[in-house]
Amino acid sequence: MLSSTLFPLPSEAETAAAGDMLRQRHEHLDSVLHLDSGRVVLGVCEQGELRHRLGLVEGPCWLDAADALLGKHCAVDMVAETAVQVRRLPLDAFQQGCAALPEPARALLHDMAAACRRQTDLAVSRLAQDAEARCAQWLLQHAQPEPNGTLRVTLQERKRIIAAQLGIAPETFSRILRHLREHGLIAGTGNVLNLPQPHALQSVAGG
Repeated sequence: MLSSTLFPLPSEAETAAAGDMLRQRHEHLDSVLHLDSGRVVLGVCEQGELRHRLGLVEGPCWLDAADALLGKHCAVDMVAETAVQVRRLPLDAFQQGCAALPEPARALLHDMAAACRRQTDLAVSRLAQDAEARCAQWLLQHAQPEPNGTLRVTLQERKRIIAAQLGIAPETFSRILRHLREHGLIAGTGNVLNLPQPHALQSVAGG
């Protein structure tokens, strides 16, 4: 998006090995990364592993310029697929370089960054929806009928083990259960969950 010649990049590059985390999703940015060489996977990590790939970039390019331009946190996890070299430009230096651009160029860059961020947020949200559907499906598969026509699920294992079976982080599993509870699709506390609206839960599961 931006030429590195517009900004005073550090003379020395940092080196990272394949598998190293360069940025974490939701990370607050105090610098902007320029990828000099190598390939970086963009996606969503769960339990320390990259489980969802959203894209692949190869240097030279900026990794998080769009987020920095908009003043937002990092939208995705960034993991080195190969050995990489990156240069870390302080955020204030990056912002000063952007401010020196002509106003039409700044407006264009802002619009491009906003469009890029919207696409990324949409892709990440769809992953979350997929996780919610998997959780809903799991609940229905493990449900037992009650005399009043509702369903009940008894959690026989710890939530972190169930989350691992679903391929999501324990925090994600807890967040989805909380979301389903807030919408009246599950009820109860502890290891026993009631499913008062199985048909609505089936819709969440995609059935």
